[in-house]
Amino acid sequence: MRNLLPNLTIFDKEVRFIRYGETEMKIQRTFIMLKPDAVQRGLVGEVLQRFEKRVMKIVAMKMIRVTEELAEKHYAEHVGKKFYPELLRYITSGPIIVAVIEGRDAVQQVRKMIGSTLPSEAAIGTVRADYGQELPLNIIHASDSSESAKREIGLYFNKSELLDYTLDYEKWVLAYGED
Repeated sequence: MRNLLPNLTIFDKEVRFIRYGETEMKIQRTFIMLKPDAVQRGLVGEVLQRFEKRVMKIVAMKMIRVTEELAEKHYAEHVGKKFYPELLRYITSGPIIVAVIEGRDAVQQVRKMIGSTLPSEAAIGTVRADYGQELPLNIIHASDSSESAKREIGLYFNKSELLDYTLDYEKWVLAYGED
């Protein structure tokens, strides 16, 4: 009988690999932000539940109001673009939820789950297709790469806020279907 408890090997802080027998899975952390429209419309629980149902876990989460200074750091790559001032005004307009999600290939999986930036172009069944309006009211932001995830997690959380814990179901769901 196969051992269901993983042998963990941590290669760095953002990615770890879990080995079940001969199978190795990349477990990764990514950053999400539920924007002011998600909070105002009461969609926080609904959206977070989607990640949990996909065997991803929340390892950090908090509600904050983004300052202009923090918004400028977060969206630094958009400085000078036509939509930048509106984006800053919007993201600082009300409380948001920021979270760190952990799971198998989390960056890629979360991006697939949230859909295209433009809700009208998002695939049916994605968060943005189901709940988004039009820009900037597209409900959620998620890191687009592991590098972005590392940077964005660092903007909103310190090390002590990121929790390591195991959910009992992980050993069952992650272990099967990999033979």
